[in-house]
Amino acid sequence: MPPNVIPDKCDGCQKLGDPLCISICPGNLYVIEEATGKAVCRDPGECWDCMTCAIFCPQQAIVNQVQYQLAPIPARLIPKLEQNSITWTLTDCKGQVFRMRNITLTGGEEDEEE
Repeated sequence: MPPNVIPDKCDGCQKLGDPLCISICPGNLYVIEEATGKAVCRDPGECWDCMTCAIFCPQQAIVNQVQYQLAPIPARLIPKLEQNSITWTLTDCKGQVFRMRNITLTGGEEDEEE
């Protein structure tokens, strides 16, 4: 699922200093285009599909397209990071919207095995 930057939403993290997609991408794949001031993934084929960029983008300007083999365009999956959860919004190829919420562990908590 290569990442897709929505140009109308991306502001290059102007209010934050360093663009988050650049600083958190484990593959070092993001750059800011000088001409537009917006982020782009310089090599989507090298993306690991970790979706970290989409989760942390403060403008929600990065989305991951669901692979064509799973659902034709315009299907998409958008994560929204909240304090103790991630909400996934899936829009299928017919425009139906589904939301799934995963609770995340907070600091200091660990999974305990009995």
